Amino acid sequence: MSDDTKKLIEKLLLEKIPLAGMARVTGVSEKWLQNYVNDKYENISKEVEISDKPKGKLIIQCDEMWFFVGNKDEKYWVWLTLDMSTREIVGAHIGDRSQGGAQALWDSLPPVYRQCAVCYTDFWEAYACMFPKKRHKVVGKESGKTRYIERLNNRFRQHVSRLVRKTLSFSKKVEHHMGAIWNFIHHYNKTIGLKMSPI
Repeated sequence: MSDDTKKLIEKLLLEKIPLAGMARVTGVSEKWLQNYVNDKYENISKEVEISDKPKGKLIIQCDEMWFFVGNKDEKYWVWLTLDMSTREIVGAHIGDRSQGGAQALWDSLPPVYRQCAVCYTDFWEAYACMFPKKRHKVVGKESGKTRYIERLNNRFRQHVSRLVRKTLSFSKKVEHHMGAIWNFIHHYNKTIGLKMSPI
């Protein structure tokens, strides 16, 4: 397979297009494409990559969105943390919506955020077990304090077809579903990083 075709596939994976459509556009077989994507998603990094942050005033927003694999009884939650200043995704976890899921999101944050950041969340009770009380701000949507993370959730659903609840782009394996989400996380942070880089 040519490098140009692979580059095109990488771009198409970031759009709301099913694999069958990608195969038609690129001229590759669906079987080859499925194997290529499966291998990519099974080996993708499950850790956020962000720019270095000095200690100081850091403000983050947290939210979670659900998806299912196979059927609606197989629910999973994408937990995300966004830096309010840089708009980078600085923490992420995919799992259930329990206190354990909130703890995993906390553990995914770089140390500087765990030490210094003030966090805005909605009223989901698991967050209260996650952040130090003095730095945890519980707010409603009308406050506007979680608008960036809510906008990010919408962006995920626009670009990751597997997060659309009525779609043909479903996953048979949760690992592949998670891989598609992590693929977009890495792309998003890379794009944000390029915008932040000095010319």
